[in-house]
Amino acid sequence: MKAGDNAIRTTCPYCGVGCGIIADSKPDGTVRISGDPDHPANFGRLCSKGTALGETIGLKGRLLYPQINGRRADWNDALDLVAKRFSAAVSEHGPDSVAFYVSGQILTEDYYVANKLMKGFIGSANIDTNSRLCMASSVVGHKKAFGADTVPGTYRDLELADLVILVGSNLAWCHPVLYQRLEAAKQARPELKVVLIDPRRTMTAELADLHLQIAPDGDVALFCGMLSYLASKQILDRDYIDGHTNGFAGAIAAAGVFDVEVLSKQTGLSSQDIETFFTWFADNEKTVTVYSQGVNQSSCGTDKVSAILNCHLATGRIGRPGAGPFSVTGQPNAMGGREVGGLATMLASHMELDNTRHRDLVQNFWNAPTIAGKAGLKAVDMFEAVLDGTIKAIWIMSTNPVDSMPNADIVREALQKCPFVVVSDIQEDTDTVRLAHVKLPATAWGEKDGTVTNSERRISRQRPFLPPPGEAKPDWWHMVELARRMGFAGAFNYTGPAEIFAEYAALSGIQNNGSRDFDISALTDTDAYDARGPVQWPVRKSGTAEDHRFFAEGGYYHRDGKAKFVPVKPAAAERQKTGAPLILNTGRIRDQWHTMTRTALAARLNAHSGEPYCDIHPHDAHKYLIGDSELVVVENDLGKAVLRARVSPAQLKGHVFVPMHWTDQTSSCGRINVLVPPLTDRDSGQPASKNVPVSIRPAGDVVYGYLVSKQKPDFAAGELAYWALAKCSGGWRAEIAVPRTVEPEQLLKSCGVASGSEDTVGYHDRKTGQTRLGLFDRDALKWAVYLSGRPVMLAREWLCEQLTVSHDGFAARLKVLAGKPDLNMPDKGALVCACMNVGIHDISRALHGGHLTVSAIGEITAAGTNCGSCRAEINKMIDAFKQQTAIAAE
Repeated sequence: MKAGDNAIRTTCPYCGVGCGIIADSKPDGTVRISGDPDHPANFGRLCSKGTALGETIGLKGRLLYPQINGRRADWNDALDLVAKRFSAAVSEHGPDSVAFYVSGQILTEDYYVANKLMKGFIGSANIDTNSRLCMASSVVGHKKAFGADTVPGTYRDLELADLVILVGSNLAWCHPVLYQRLEAAKQARPELKVVLIDPRRTMTAELADLHLQIAPDGDVALFCGMLSYLASKQILDRDYIDGHTNGFAGAIAAAGVFDVEVLSKQTGLSSQDIETFFTWFADNEKTVTVYSQGVNQSSCGTDKVSAILNCHLATGRIGRPGAGPFSVTGQPNAMGGREVGGLATMLASHMELDNTRHRDLVQNFWNAPTIAGKAGLKAVDMFEAVLDGTIKAIWIMSTNPVDSMPNADIVREALQKCPFVVVSDIQEDTDTVRLAHVKLPATAWGEKDGTVTNSERRISRQRPFLPPPGEAKPDWWHMVELARRMGFAGAFNYTGPAEIFAEYAALSGIQNNGSRDFDISALTDTDAYDARGPVQWPVRKSGTAEDHRFFAEGGYYHRDGKAKFVPVKPAAAERQKTGAPLILNTGRIRDQWHTMTRTALAARLNAHSGEPYCDIHPHDAHKYLIGDSELVVVENDLGKAVLRARVSPAQLKGHVFVPMHWTDQTSSCGRINVLVPPLTDRDSGQPASKNVPVSIRPAGDVVYGYLVSKQKPDFAAGELAYWALAKCSGGWRAEIAVPRTVEPEQLLKSCGVASGSEDTVGYHDRKTGQTRLGLFDRDALKWAVYLSGRPVMLAREWLCEQLTVSHDGFAARLKVLAGKPDLNMPDKGALVCACMNVGIHDISRALHGGHLTVSAIGEITAAGTNCGSCRAEINKMIDAFKQQTAIAAE
């Protein structure tokens, strides 16, 4: 793309890939978004979420001015109150009576100031981050093995490897640009093998040569078995083990003797698949193991990481081109938060809270009156302390723990009971913001100015291309103003992010000389800050050329310079004790992000999956009398969720999958983290959200429905049994269900819409329970409701489009009531390609026309030609079509 005069190079605010973006502001107020071809993370590629960023920057729903107890306030009054309440709590109850809960959505400069204030001036380590929920086990695993939280490799290693192992990672949907890079590498070198280890058959499996559909938390046993296998076959790098590691014998003893039959029982995998996997690992020196939330979000997550690292250390496959373990993060600045000490267990610049020398160094550098002397409360413990009254005041920054934390209803209760809650955010009404005594408006992506660090240690700039709206202020400014009011003005006299970053960079080099991995001391020049391009650390002040991979020749950060093998036993993971018969796995979907406060603003991102759902195996669906597309209740002792059932053989028997994105803002009962117990990894404190016991049952006797409306419907006063609401191209769409006991005259009220003086057309059939109604104002459709005793089969995206077109005459209105276009108006069907607005029926027509490759379908429909996130789904459709064609020909 040729950038316009107003084009700004910035960085995507979604996953940890850290893609470069060009934001080009247009005279009409819109912003054109494209991938930055010069950014080394993505080389111009974007996923569907990144592509749609320009549709998420409006001001509707924004928090634009400070509020105290729901009333507008000025900044001075709001911050004076916050400082007064925090200072009073510290004075009366000690520094551990206050806490910050921050986010991988904030920038490194924001993180740094918050961490400095809490640990060095308030004197507590009670600052933790929502990154605790996604990568804390990787942090601990790295520190145990390497002596530091170091990611050894780079993205380029995915393209140089001969074997790529994806463990607990749906790369196609959760890190789409890395998936695209891997897919391109495999197309260029078909001999490159890909193994997917995941209980679900996700879209990533379409690229895999081998899918190991492992039992939940069977990863420890699998990689312990791998270590035993490598030892038994003498496939070891003895020189590397002897020269650069300690503890190998203990790790082998803990792993036990290799027995493929025992391992098969521990993992749920066939002996043949295990042998194939181990043979491939043995035969390919260039092996990269990518692991993500399926590894981390476990009660044995740290053991999983250790078991993986042991295999790479034993073979010397670390820090070399195309070889190494690779933790990929879930948030845009999860790595920045780790580097700056945003976790309750760390100090800034990868220094340690339990290291006296490090504490002294940081305290002296900050000229701080105190320094936290022990680890603070990790996320789950922090909210338990809020609940029991230990924490008197908490500031929550740019995150939504009432939906994202485990035991989410208890988190809500804790905040309701807390004497003083501050929330700084961009949205005026989230499930967490609702509970704040003080609400503070923050700047959003597009307005932020600072840096983020991606999964390969690459620091990139987020640059503003929009002015802050209303009275919104940067997160670092919030912290600076609080610090000044608490009496610490001299240490927080920053006027912009460049000064903060320069101080942070200087701290990273103090008494370092290569003794710590994190060193960006060459980046202290504030004049170079604005124009600085992406840079991968370390960037030491010495100016010596850096190898941006770690540990190929040793050089670990334990005192003896060696790595440590961590003895791990292949024991079963701990989980909640209950008689619930099924196992719940939670996770992300392709086009939504976290709790949808940003992505749900883009209509096209709601079209792929417009409501919360539950994937269930056909065997279990039959056992529990559940039909495809029917509503189900998933529940346990902690709570319940009401979801749409999707019967799918991609699920293991006895297991269900539910996305984690829906909230009380977007669904009636879709907050799945209500069911997740506060069970954590013993070392990292990371919650286990992939192995949760639940029960499932049909939702009951309901009338199913679908609604499209120009105006946002209000379900508060209705009698709906279920609803899931989303923006669509012409207004709003909603999946709904009404109790059969609701009388016809109450239907409109229940559906959140009202009749008026305009024309209403439609009918109600008492015998079948089918109702179809539409309200028109002249030739414009205001709303349409479709109800039936069974899940309604409609052209949903076509109906959304009818809110934007003219319906002149009774015949045109009847087409709307029919719920589908006539033959000369093809229906695209459910959206597959969000970028190019291509639906499942468009692709089906291309298949029937003889276009049987992804590229051929792309030529005829444009699907898959932009971000490529849908290519795996298209491939799956091609395979299914070929199978159906072959069966029909027999």
